[in-house]
Amino acid sequence: MAIIADIADAVVTALNGHTFKRPFTAMRSYRPVYTREEMKDLHVTVVPGGYAMENLGRGQVQEDYTVEIAVQQAPEAMGNAALDPLVGLVEEIRDFFLANRRLAAMPSVICLRAAFAAGSDRGYAPEHLDQLQQFTSVLALTFRVVG
Repeated sequence: MAIIADIADAVVTALNGHTFKRPFTAMRSYRPVYTREEMKDLHVTVVPGGYAMENLGRGQVQEDYTVEIAVQQAPEAMGNAALDPLVGLVEEIRDFFLANRRLAAMPSVICLRAAFAAGSDRGYAPEHLDQLQQFTSVLALTFRVVG
């Protein structure tokens, strides 16, 4: 299997092996698209992302892989009481990977950074709130293959 898929699977394993304040079961998908009816439930989807390589010299390379974690739900109400816990979950996931930088399933892979995906400076997609009545946040994790 591709390294990026292996890393995404290891991220799913790490998420599902940890107890978060808000329970969920993460899954990996290349296309996290759900029906409106399905969005009533919380979805945490791990999406294989980008790849960057840098030559370090004398045959050494540095490889970085990006994995995105989408947190999505269309709660019954769109107020702070429904959305604050979703924002909190995204922060909890971010903090989990920054505190536990190595993936247990792949110890030669280390989490370098966690940031909101491009275009979501607020940490969520306001257009999804407005147009879809749905919370969507995408956290981009960058992993480096060491060794």
